[in-house]
Amino acid sequence: MDKPDSTAITLDQLRASGMVRQAFTYWFADHDHVRSPFPPYLRDELRELVPAAFNHWLVKLDAKAMEEINEETAFGKFEELMFHEAIRLVRSEDEMLTLRFPFLPRVGDRINGGELEGRTGENVVRKRALMREDKDEYLLVQAEHLASGTHWETRFELP
Repeated sequence: MDKPDSTAITLDQLRASGMVRQAFTYWFADHDHVRSPFPPYLRDELRELVPAAFNHWLVKLDAKAMEEINEETAFGKFEELMFHEAIRLVRSEDEMLTLRFPFLPRVGDRINGGELEGRTGENVVRKRALMREDKDEYLLVQAEHLASGTHWETRFELP
């Protein structure tokens, strides 16, 4: 998509644009390094809401800001709005966590316990939760060691 011109593009044109189609195609599919964090039940609604939110953002920009927008900036803002709208619509905390941290392990994922005693070999993530300590945020991950059936937990500091 060339530089957006909010006065020249309709919402239908925006929805049909290459940028919008490319963003949805990418984020609604799995790839080697990332799985789609968007639940299937949200996708049709996001196809309607996100272009409208992006168009609303464009309309609010002044002429100077419009001149400074490039394809990378526009695509980044569109993706930001896509995640924001999805977080508002998800049905569970775990789906929200997947959207906020799409590269971290999810419930049901098999993980290798490394050389840690009681975790060696295959483990399965059973639960995730967000924790806060003062100003720091953590992802608490509870897992099950498949060979023994024992449960353990760890936490990751979040950015």
